[in-house]
Amino acid sequence: MPVNPSVESVLGERSYASLHELPIMPDVVNVFRLPKAIPGIVEEMIALGLKSLWVQQGIRNDEAAKTAEAHGIAVVMDRCIMVEDRRRSHPGRS
Repeated sequence: MPVNPSVESVLGERSYASLHELPIMPDVVNVFRLPKAIPGIVEEMIALGLKSLWVQQGIRNDEAAKTAEAHGIAVVMDRCIMVEDRRRSHPGRS
C-alpha cells in the first residue's frame, strides 16, 4: 500500500497520507522518498511499533537510521529491494 502525503494514488492504488492511516500495518516499510523525509517516517514507525525499514538505492539518512536502530527497527539503506531479492534468489548472477 503506497504512502505519500503528496498524491492520491500510485500506479492505480490509493495512496495514504501517513503510516497511521494504513488499514493494515506492513511487515516492511519500503521508502522511496527524499532523505529529509526519513526521520518523520522513523518516528511514525516507532509510534506504531513497526520493525523493518528499507530505504531504496541512492537514499540515505544515517541519523534516522541510528534512531530507528536504537528503537529496535532493522534498517537497510541505499539498496534496491528488487535487486537484492534477485541476487538472493539466483546466487552467482549479477
